Order: sequence, then structure tokens, then C-alpha cells
Amino acid sequence: MLGYADEVWWSRLAQPAMHAWTAGADEPPLRLVERAADKADPDPKAVACYGLLRRDTGEMMLRFVAGRPVSHVTTRFLAWACDDLAADGKKALLLVWDNASWHVSKEVRTWVRAHNREAKRAGGVRVVVCQLPVKAPWLNPIEPKWAHGKRAVIEPDGALAAHELTRRICEYYGCENLPPLAQKVA
Repeated sequence: MLGYADEVWWSRLAQPAMHAWTAGADEPPLRLVERAADKADPDPKAVACYGLLRRDTGEMMLRFVAGRPVSHVTTRFLAWACDDLAADGKKALLLVWDNASWHVSKEVRTWVRAHNREAKRAGGVRVVVCQLPVKAPWLNPIEPKWAHGKRAVIEPDGALAAHELTRRICEYYGCENLPPLAQKVA
């Protein structure tokens, strides 16, 4: 299965660049303003998310992150994606992604090799990584999906709570809202 992967930050405060039409001259224009963070708000200013765009179905597979994308969280995302694809009867994932430091790290490369040895021995989804050229995000078809999603889930009248933002994102992409992947704490 061909899949395009990437990570994205979903801001609870910043608004995406948008254009809007109004009904007529008597209606005021829509204004999207970046909100300031409330000091008493326990939610993060943004939530991070891993995504995999499936070429075979056009569906998005999403996992949120409690923290930020790093190598060990990337391997947990890949393990989850492989398990999900194996349940669909897939044997290999041709994974296209960029050269983010957590994609090309020694930890991720070592995990992919070990995972592929285990998948060959016991069955499962093998991972074949295809790196995109540096500074060429437009070559990844998942990028416009992120842009459309950000425009679809905005709240022009205020900041969303993190749980409401993740709910809207999952609803927009038709994904299950699974528990976030956690970072290791040293």
C-alpha cells in the first residue's frame, strides 16, 4: 500500500489564511483574528498529529501526540499504522515522507530494519521508506489535506478546547479519536 505520511500542528489560537464571501454590502466582513492564550487555560496552545494518507482508499489515518513528534513517538505511530494495515490484509507499506530529523534518525531507521525482519519472519506489514527531496513539501499529497482540514475546523469566534479541536479534526477526516501517543519522560 502506498502511503504519504507527515506531522502537523493544529493551533487552538492562530487562524489559517482564508478568504470568505459575504452575502452583501450590508453584511460585515468575516474577520479571523489570532487569539491570545489565557494564562489559566490548562490546554496546550497547539496539538501535534501524525497522519498517513492511504493512496488505496484516500482515507487519512491520524494519531495525536501528547507532546511533540520525536523519534520514539514516530516508531509508535508506524507500529500502530502497520498493525492497522495488517488487519486490512496489507503486506507492505511504501511510505513516502519528508526528511524531518525524527524520520531519518538512527532510532527510526533501526526500528524499521528490526520491524521488517520480524514482519518477514512472523508475517506482518513491511515498511519501505521513500524520502522526499529536501524542501519540497508540495510533493507530498498529504500537505493540501492538512490545509483543507485546518480551514474546516476553525472557530472564528474564539479558541477551541484541545478535546473539541481533536474531535472536530477526527470528525472532518472520518477517523477514530484514539488516545494520544505519549512521549518518553526521562
